[in-house]
Amino acid sequence: MSWEDGGTENRASIGPGYVLLVGAGADDDDATVRRLADKVIDLRVFADEAGRMNLSLVDVHGSALVVSQFTLFADMSRGRRPSLLRAGDPKRAEELYGLFVKQFIERGIETRTGSFGAVMRVSIENDGPVTLVVHISRPTPTSRRWLNCSRPDDPRQRSHDEKRDLLPRGHSA
Repeated sequence: MSWEDGGTENRASIGPGYVLLVGAGADDDDATVRRLADKVIDLRVFADEAGRMNLSLVDVHGSALVVSQFTLFADMSRGRRPSLLRAGDPKRAEELYGLFVKQFIERGIETRTGSFGAVMRVSIENDGPVTLVVHISRPTPTSRRWLNCSRPDDPRQRSHDEKRDLLPRGHSA
């Protein structure tokens, strides 16, 4: 990846690992960013000795090239011009981007970045068929995880009406 900063040409590159295009949404917070970073670091998408996707970035001693990319939040459901209203405030997004990068460094991952908000030229040599979109959303009272109870004898197992009664006013199940 390369970019210009103050008239100086800068470059960052890595060996085997991840190229991560990272954007922060308007509703993202520190906890969401930490969960996302941990999830990405621990994804088992590298091949083991049997050729199965079974190893994480940590297992293969891989690197990460983290690129800020607010256009990931572009809404193109209407018209021909992308709406970027779902992207986070640039100042807050930069803080969250920094936190995401910090999580990788703290986990011992060799990490390279560009310059937040800069126009960057990114070249990717994709080794294999793996390209993923990873999104973490906060659990909500109506999310599947909250409503799903694993055992019939679980005291949290309730009828639809009982669950609805537990929701804050204005929400529906």
